[in-house]
Amino acid sequence: MNDPFHDGERQAQSLANAETPPFVAGIRDFMPDQHREFFAGLPYLFVGALDEAGWPTATVLAGEPGFIASPAPRTLEIALDAPGDPVAERLTPGAEVGMLGLDLSNRRRNRVNGVVAARQDRRLTIDVLQSFGNCPQYIQTRLAETGRAPPGPVEGFDGLDTEAEQTLATTDTLFVASHASGPNGGVDISHRGGLPGFVLREGPVLTIPDYRGNRFFNTLGNLVSDPRAALLLVDFQTGDLTALQGRAQVLWTPPGDMPKAERAWTLTVERGQRRRRALPLRWAFGAFAPTTLATGGELAP
Repeated sequence: MNDPFHDGERQAQSLANAETPPFVAGIRDFMPDQHREFFAGLPYLFVGALDEAGWPTATVLAGEPGFIASPAPRTLEIALDAPGDPVAERLTPGAEVGMLGLDLSNRRRNRVNGVVAARQDRRLTIDVLQSFGNCPQYIQTRLAETGRAPPGPVEGFDGLDTEAEQTLATTDTLFVASHASGPNGGVDISHRGGLPGFVLREGPVLTIPDYRGNRFFNTLGNLVSDPRAALLLVDFQTGDLTALQGRAQVLWTPPGDMPKAERAWTLTVERGQRRRRALPLRWAFGAFAPTTLATGGELAP
């Protein structure tokens, strides 16, 4: 790809006074063999899409290793087993989709963005438009094991409910789905991590630090283009999923109480959805990433 970035990403790179990322060649319009093999071995996949109103939203798909396959470098296939998942229901031909392959046992992660080419029975075929790796920073390790239980119905709520507030106050991991229109745009989903309490809250406004990363500015570039975004919160002990939607604003100078952040962004939460026991997996905590510990703060005893 000659220039893999859209206008919002280039604007974000300029506003952050960032030099052109040195690994632009790593953003491909196909999946290298090691990425194809990596996705095929995963038992879960983080997915971003657009809802019926055009807002970003996110979920996690799960299955036995092999439920994801790449029969060709520009093709990804997914066997769906997600009854009642409103995001999975939106994955129909022509839908934009962002996918994050993340092995929480070893912090390895790769991204794929594309478009749904076909859906037959419960099998999705994705046309790959962008494929690239991410560094292992700020990823806490966890080991997954089967914990299947009947999933609950979708629970909708306005703003932030008490349960979402409690989850945000203790989480060390979240995922953000965003979108940009036009050439090199599409849906993207990425990871954010920090020590418990790294997300600050004042009423419905969340402030999330942005630490040093790969300098692609995929998420912030999308937020420059379209401030609508979604956060996905995973309860690793129960399998519950909570998606929060709102409007974001990038703070190119971070707040004073985030001294280790290079910048930050806010999300004013407007609504949320929760699905209890949505995942047939449970995770046991392993360890904080060294980069997470370097962000400072205190761990709860």
